[in-house]
Amino acid sequence: MDKNTVIGLTLIGAILIGFSVLNKPSEKERKEKQKEQLKELAQSKEDISNSKKVDTDEIANLPEGWTVKKDSLGNILKDANGQILALDANQKDTILVANIHTVSKVKEAKTINAGKFQAYNDGKPAVITTLENKLIKVELSSKGGKVSSVFLKPFESYNDFLDEQTHNSLQLFDDEGSKMSLVFKQNGQKIETGNLNFDIVKTTKNSVTYRLEPEDGKFIDFIYSIADSSYDVQFNVAFTGFSEEIDPKSVSLDLGMNFLLTEKQASQQRMVSTIFYETSDGYDYLSERTDDDAKLELPANWIAFKQSYFSSILIPENKFPVKGTSMKVRTFKDGNVKGNKYVKDYSAKINLGLNSTADGKVKMSWYFGPNDYKILSSYDKNLEDIINLGWGLFRWVNIYMIQPIYQVLINLGMGAGIAILVLTILIKLILTPVTWKMYVSSAKMRILKPQIEELALKFPKKEDAMKKQMETMALYRESGASPLSGCLPMLIQMPILFAVFRFFPSDFSIRQHGFLWANDLSTYDAIATWQQHIPILSSIYGNHISLFTLLMAATTLVYTHVNSGNMQQPTQQPGMPNMKVIMYIFPVMMIFFFNNYSAGLSYYYFISTLMSILIMYGIKIFFVDEEKLKSKMELRKANLDKKSTGSKKSKFQERLEAMQKQQQDRLKK
Repeated sequence: MDKNTVIGLTLIGAILIGFSVLNKPSEKERKEKQKEQLKELAQSKEDISNSKKVDTDEIANLPEGWTVKKDSLGNILKDANGQILALDANQKDTILVANIHTVSKVKEAKTINAGKFQAYNDGKPAVITTLENKLIKVELSSKGGKVSSVFLKPFESYNDFLDEQTHNSLQLFDDEGSKMSLVFKQNGQKIETGNLNFDIVKTTKNSVTYRLEPEDGKFIDFIYSIADSSYDVQFNVAFTGFSEEIDPKSVSLDLGMNFLLTEKQASQQRMVSTIFYETSDGYDYLSERTDDDAKLELPANWIAFKQSYFSSILIPENKFPVKGTSMKVRTFKDGNVKGNKYVKDYSAKINLGLNSTADGKVKMSWYFGPNDYKILSSYDKNLEDIINLGWGLFRWVNIYMIQPIYQVLINLGMGAGIAILVLTILIKLILTPVTWKMYVSSAKMRILKPQIEELALKFPKKEDAMKKQMETMALYRESGASPLSGCLPMLIQMPILFAVFRFFPSDFSIRQHGFLWANDLSTYDAIATWQQHIPILSSIYGNHISLFTLLMAATTLVYTHVNSGNMQQPTQQPGMPNMKVIMYIFPVMMIFFFNNYSAGLSYYYFISTLMSILIMYGIKIFFVDEEKLKSKMELRKANLDKKSTGSKKSKFQERLEAMQKQQQDRLKK
């Protein structure tokens, strides 16, 4: 390593350290943020405490035919979440939201002008009705007629996954994080249904109908239904009896959805969470890293609220129109207590494309489920595009190579860890001819290395550079070697290396599946953790040590050492960094890059690199005899020399000699 390289690396390190120090908040700012967080937390606890106080007089104000369930002593019965148990008009078990006082206070604080719908702005407690099947449990609220919360029965959050004694269904979002309102104009007056208390006019085992009826014969219905075994909720919006007083083109659905944090790392969960949508031009999405918003330019086939492993996708029977449809996603700022609970703040305003309010209906399907490629692709609506498998060539490699092979292995009953191991072996076997070609090429270059070094000593002057280059190329041509012959095999392997970088962190099948010491391959495998904050180190490395990452870096370092001896190093230019040194720095940098990544990804790279080393040694020991290869190269050179004796120079050689002469003339001048 020369002086310039040392100075360059030192400056880069100093810049990184200086940037981290300058961006570090001051002690005063940290204390102010802590005070704000404590204040918001205290207020949140107070709201929760108030929400649990239930006034029995207000409970008596139930919908017609409803009764509160009580025990033998006359005490009101509640479920585990503190919600009141009741029987609806059909004597079906349901529950009432317990935060009656909180709802009432909000109503008192905000006056809502609901026009002819004012009667539904009554401040009564919301009534929760549950629809469920084998896969999902959906809680619907009469307040706004919205989907209040969704539970996915086969899955758990990471915290619940660690507790082997219990199984709690994963909650996708809760009442606080769910907002839904039908917005339209009635006689020029804007109406929002999100704060109106719908009537429940019909309930069955698998469906419920909510209604707003401001006048006899004029009503709006929200109809929800689910199938016996599906992640879908059918959602229909129907207008009946209205005419010119409500413009059908003004009817839109305002949605807000904040997913709950369900994974080990909030930062990784947020990194791939955003809103996707598809038009006739293909899929598009808002920024995953920053605040973003967009308006439709073409009608949308569907709109997806997506987080790392689960999504909520709204699919209309007819496309959502362009006019009046927009989406936005917001990240939570530092100090916002919602950031401790939710992934991001999603919202969308969707024009329903209603044709008539006299007798018009909009049919939609709501998918609440996992980002599983097999499940999403079964809808035949390109829903699988929301899974981040890379772009262009890398996505094709994942879809048509990695994904099919891996899925077959999983279907055979293999665990995720074994499936990754077998997948790696199969890919390496497929690429064995490529590895062979690379090794033979490097062996030829290693044999020619002494002769190339002699040429460098023979032509040390700059003015002889062209002549040295000509003789070097002649040496390559005569021996059958080429410094570029190893590049093509490497280019063939690169798409696979980059493709799996996207595949494993996005693959749903490795979520909460362990292997060896890693209890969950979808996140990092910590063998050591610490709580104290270490300046700079904690921000760029983390507060843990991932063993698969260390193994991956170690094997990469060994592979670099083995492979560097086979490579022809370029001539060191003044002021340029030593490429050999950079090759050794890269494995060390990987420790920092991959420490917070999926253990499944680090595990794949570790096994892949280890097998590359073993295959190279196997080829060297059992298949390639360098002495025989050297003899073949010398024989080829001798045969070419005999053929070229007395023969006319090729036009290419003549041009090279002319270029050399021109260069020498310029240098003399």
